[in-house]
Amino acid sequence: MAIEANQIVSIEYEVRDGQNIVDSNVGGAPLVFMFGKSQVIPGLESGIADMKIGEKSDVMVKAADAYGDYNEEAQQELPREQFAGIDLNPGMTLYGQGEDGGTVQVTVKEVKDENVIIDFNHPLAGKDLMFTVTINNIRDASAEEAKSGIPAENAVDDSGCCGSGGNHGCGCH
Repeated sequence: MAIEANQIVSIEYEVRDGQNIVDSNVGGAPLVFMFGKSQVIPGLESGIADMKIGEKSDVMVKAADAYGDYNEEAQQELPREQFAGIDLNPGMTLYGQGEDGGTVQVTVKEVKDENVIIDFNHPLAGKDLMFTVTINNIRDASAEEAKSGIPAENAVDDSGCCGSGGNHGCGCH
């Protein structure tokens, strides 16, 4: 029996980009999300749809079903003075406020004498990801969870992944 929309799913995962582990919650708090609500990347959700409680599986997620293809045009050159007081280095991650008021994560691509090139692509854009996933639990959502779309475990836990603390790793987007 497949996992159904609006069920609450709890998983343990490790995600690799080739040989490198890029995120893991193994030994920590599980990732808890509502299935069918786009709370995790689409390829992960579809990859676990037929799994059962206690089952462990490897799920290959192509870039297009993870964080999308790398977009060369998602870069911007800004005056270096906009980064006053920050010791800039290529590859470092910065967080700012987007036009919609939400948190935006950017990567410093290049530091020039007068300007800085920043990259708006997600750090895992353009990469195929291998998830090793164990299904810890699957349950029906409570009436409140179904209404809000937020699993109770996430409502009180601000140390986890999806949507808390601005962290958008671990299969979230």
